[in-house]
Formats: sequence, structure tokens, C-alpha cells
Amino acid sequence: MEYTRFKLSIEKQIATVTFNRPEKANALDQVAWEELEQIFIHIDENPEIRVAILNAEGKHYTAGIDLSLLMNIRQETMDSCEGRMREKLRKVILRLQEPINAIQKCRKPVLAAIHYGCIGAGVDIISACDMRYCSSDTYFTIKEIDMGMVADVGTLQRLPKIIPDGLARELAFTGRKLTANEAERSGLVNAVYEDKDTMMKSVLAIAEVIASKSPLSIRGTKEVMNYSRDHSIEEGLKYIALWNSSMILSEDLNEAFQASIERKIPTFKN
Repeated sequence: MEYTRFKLSIEKQIATVTFNRPEKANALDQVAWEELEQIFIHIDENPEIRVAILNAEGKHYTAGIDLSLLMNIRQETMDSCEGRMREKLRKVILRLQEPINAIQKCRKPVLAAIHYGCIGAGVDIISACDMRYCSSDTYFTIKEIDMGMVADVGTLQRLPKIIPDGLARELAFTGRKLTANEAERSGLVNAVYEDKDTMMKSVLAIAEVIASKSPLSIRGTKEVMNYSRDHSIEEGLKYIALWNSSMILSEDLNEAFQASIERKIPTFKN
């Protein structure tokens, strides 16, 4: 498919998804929102893709939701009946959550490579990714509070599971900027790089390592880690027992053992 708000390239089993609306600071309008979901459903379903990188063109990573989208929501949900208007609004909010949910539901690991401004919905998006990396000029801000809104597409649910709860609350209540160094110290990002180019080279190298592993095992690892994050240790242990009793006896296991014996690099089918 051709996309107008993103670029999608696939090389060496790595999908690179790039915000591509730099003239609007990569703000997410209705088209961008729809394309984001389509892209990550495609990445999930495409057996040729083993890992994805989500980066951006232009000055900012993303300025968050385009104001035009908010105005469209107001028009779309208008109704003479207050109850029906609220029902429509709830439906719209749930629908807006789905593109970001698609990132988390994607069975392939998603690495966010962030530079400069990651604002509003940008924090929602990167919170749904598996790992995050950024350049030294990056800042993060939960901007919704300055718009008289409560962030409603994932930040308040996912961010406190990534960084300390008190810090997540401070950012949500104040809307202040979290610097790259603070983001690294708090665990929001895995590493901070001097500039965008250096970051992209490093993130690509990490993605190449992931792509070289058993795709079945990588997909299973993401599934089990996401489940374990949201459940008790006991529930997580029972889940992995069920998962491996179903999946462990695979061709990938045989290939890994044989490669170890022959001291060669294993090759796995998609």
C-alpha cells in the first residue's frame, strides 16, 4: 500500500516505519491515525517482517494529535440528545485507541527511535513500543493537560508500567518536558545517543540482531512478556508453561541445536 503520512520500507526482514509529515511537525490527523493502524496490522501479518523500527522525518518526532482531528471529532459527535452525543464520543475515543493498541498487539518487536519533540500522542505511541531509544536533544511531554484534557489513548495506562508511578504522575499533572537524560535514568529509554544518525545506526544494529533470532521464539517472548507484565508471577508462569508446551517442539529448536553442534550461525524460516 501507498501511505501519505508515513513511509514504510522493508529490508533484511526489518520494517522501518517513518513519520513523514514534517511540514506539520508530524502531527497526526485522521489519515495518519488510520495509516498507523494499517501499517502495524500489515507488519504483524507479513511473515517477511521480523522486527520494526518507528522513527521520523523532520525536526520533531511528532507534535501529537492534529487539532483538525479534534475539531472533526466535535462535529462528528454532535447530537441534539446529550446521552447519544456522549455515546458517540466514547465510541470515537475507543476507536482512536486502536492504532496504538495495534503497535502493542503486533507480534513483532517495535523499536522507537525518537528525536527532538515527542509530544502528546507521541508519548502514547512510544509507550506502546517494546523498546525506546532517543537522541540527546529529545524531550517528552504529556501535553494534554495543557489543553484541558485527560490523556486518553494509552499514556496514563502504559507509562506508569515503564517509569516510576510518581514521575508518570508528575509529567501528567504538570505537562513539563522530560529531558533525554531524565528519560534514560527513569527507564523510559534504553539509551541516549549524541545525534539522530548515531541513534539510527545503533537501533538498526539492534534490530538486525533481533531479526537473526528464531521468529517463532521472538513472537512468543513478546507475547509472554506482555502477558506477564499485566498478570501475577504465578499467572505468568502458568502461561509460559502452556505456551512452551504448545510451541517449544519446533523446527527452530532443532536448527538452533544443530547450528550449535556444527558451530555455525543458525538460519530460521519466517
